[in-house]
Amino acid sequence: MTDLDDSSPPQPAPPTSLRTAGDSWTITELVGATALGVAAARAVETGGTAPLIRDEFARVLVSAAGPAWERLADPELSWLDGDEHGRRVHRLGVDYQAVRTHYFDSYFKDAVADGIRQVVILAAGLDSRAYRLDWPADTAVYEIDQPQVLEYKTGILNSHGAVPAARRCPVPVDLRDDWPAALSAAGFDRTRPTAWLAEGLLPYLPSDAQDRLFEMFTALSAPGSQVAIEVFGMNTNGNTARWRRMRERLGLDVNVEALTYHEPDRSDAAQWLADHGWRVSVVNNRDEMARLGRPVLDELSDDAVRSTLLRARLDHDPSV
Repeated sequence: MTDLDDSSPPQPAPPTSLRTAGDSWTITELVGATALGVAAARAVETGGTAPLIRDEFARVLVSAAGPAWERLADPELSWLDGDEHGRRVHRLGVDYQAVRTHYFDSYFKDAVADGIRQVVILAAGLDSRAYRLDWPADTAVYEIDQPQVLEYKTGILNSHGAVPAARRCPVPVDLRDDWPAALSAAGFDRTRPTAWLAEGLLPYLPSDAQDRLFEMFTALSAPGSQVAIEVFGMNTNGNTARWRRMRERLGLDVNVEALTYHEPDRSDAAQWLADHGWRVSVVNNRDEMARLGRPVLDELSDDAVRSTLLRARLDHDPSV
């Protein structure tokens, strides 16, 4: 046998990256636009029948970005009229967003039931959990993201009279910078247990930045802290197809493939956490989707996102 197998199919070239060191964005640019897409999915789910989650702020946040984004948030998906397959693929993406949102909403519900009153949402984007979840009165929710993204969200929600249900603490800083210092300056107390969330984040970080992120929140975690993470697989066909239709139908030119990092040697998040003292539990997104009545049909399997949803708990001081 030779070293090269001529029968192997050619491998696709990696996408040309749009990312640069220290890049930043407004809500309609680069990674910011993906936050609008995710919020639009929550708006579609909220406006449907028997929604898994309710985010009454999502449509307001998306619509303020312009008419094309407003159409994307339409629960009737009228922008896909005449494209039945596209409608089914997009609905599958909405189902996935609803299921992952439900998973992390339940995580926070369980965390506060365990007595945690300090929450940190990493790369918060247009996450409205500080407003829409039922938080105990003494809960602080820290939202870390790019300054312009947080300014957009805060301005829109304030203009609509939205009132946070917890003590909301925006922390405008890039996660590639010294975000622990900014978090501490905003009032974070590292001696108290914390519920961390990294939802829709890891693919937008280089592998070394991902490991630094894990190291930093582990060092900041008092015993009893918890973390929840969305870990994407390498198959991104579902997201790619959905965003392609958004470009063709709505003119929303967002290339998710070129915004994410495709590094095969990236650390396995569950294994990294387990090796550093966290007690980890995981669920495959497709199993969770089936459990919640949103199964991935066989004929749409190639269009579906593959991910792992993870929770972990730290029962001892990581510095000891």
